[in-house]
Amino acid sequence: MLNLPKFKAAAVQAAPIFLDTDATVDLVCRLIREAADNGAGLVAFPEVFVSGYPYWNWVMTPVQGSPWFEKLCKSAIEVPGPEIQKIAQAAARHHINVVIGVNERNPNGIATLYNTLVTISDDGRILGRHRKLVPTWAEKLTWANGDASSLTVHETSIGPLGALACGENTNTLARFALLSQGELVHVASYISLPVAPPDYDMAEAIRLRAAAHCFEGKVFTIVACSTISREIVQAMTATHPEAEELLARPNSAFTGIIGPDGRVIGSPLIDEEGIVYADIDLNRCIQPRQMHDITGHYNRFDIFDLQVNRQPMNAIRFRDLPLNRDYLGESVERADPTQEDRP
Repeated sequence: MLNLPKFKAAAVQAAPIFLDTDATVDLVCRLIREAADNGAGLVAFPEVFVSGYPYWNWVMTPVQGSPWFEKLCKSAIEVPGPEIQKIAQAAARHHINVVIGVNERNPNGIATLYNTLVTISDDGRILGRHRKLVPTWAEKLTWANGDASSLTVHETSIGPLGALACGENTNTLARFALLSQGELVHVASYISLPVAPPDYDMAEAIRLRAAAHCFEGKVFTIVACSTISREIVQAMTATHPEAEELLARPNSAFTGIIGPDGRVIGSPLIDEEGIVYADIDLNRCIQPRQMHDITGHYNRFDIFDLQVNRQPMNAIRFRDLPLNRDYLGESVERADPTQEDRP
C-alpha cells in the first residue's frame, strides 16, 4: 500500500561568514541543530553557503576581481572532505536531512571551482554532489561547468529528494530529468542578487520559478536563499564605493516553501534572515497528477525523447599498458580483476 511521508521542512535565509570556511561550517551546524530542535526532517541551505558568492564579478572588472578569486579558491572545500564531514556528522547527530551549497575545489587542481549542492541523509551519509551545470552570466568568471553524473533523485527518509542551484531551476530539461526519476521534494538554492537589471524583481523571479516547477511536476519545493550581510557590502565597497548602492536593492532574496499547486505555504521571507518552516504531506502530490502527470500518462514518449549523458567529465582518461608488454626492459603483467583466481 502506498503511504507517502509527512514531515516538516526548513529553509534557511541567511548570509555566510564571508570567505571564512571554518566559521561558516560552525554556523551551519548551529542552524542544523536549530531546525532539528523545531521538528524539521529536512533543512535546505542557500547556494554556495560555504562560504560566499563572488559578488565582485558584478561590481568589478575581471582584473580587479582576480585577487578575490584567489581568496575564494583558498576558502573552497573538497567533497568529500573534513568540512562537509563535520556537517554530515551534525546531520546524523540531529537526525535531519541536509541540502547545502558549497564552493567545491577540484581535488586535482587549485583553481578549478564548482558551484556544488551536497545532499546528506539523516544518518550522515553523503548521498550526492551536484555541480551546477552552467554558471549564470558573470558567474562564468568563477565556476567551471558541472556534469550530469549526479543529476539524481535520492531516496531519503522524507521521500524522493532532488536539488538544483539557482538558474538551473529555469532549465526545463534539467528539471524534467529530476521529475522523471520520481522526485517529490525539490530543493532550489539561490543567492541574493540585487545587481540584476533595474526592472528585474529577483525575489519574485525566484518564487515564480519554484511555483512553475511545483505546478508542472506536482511536487513540493523548498527554496533557500542567502542574504547580503553588512560584512559583504563593506568588503566590496572598500575599493569600489559604488557597490554600496548596487548591493542595497530590496526584493533580492526569497525563501519559502511551495506546494504542488504552485502556491506558497505559510509566510515566506523577503530579504530578512531567518528560517522558514512548513508541514509537508507528500500524499498531496497524488490527486493533481490525475490531470497532469508529465512524466507518466500526460505525455507522448513516442514523440519526445530526452537523453541525459551521465558520464562524469574528467580532464584525462588513462589507459593501462597491455598485458605482457615489455616496458623499460621489464616484463609487465597486469592482473584482470574481473577474472577469478585459477590454480
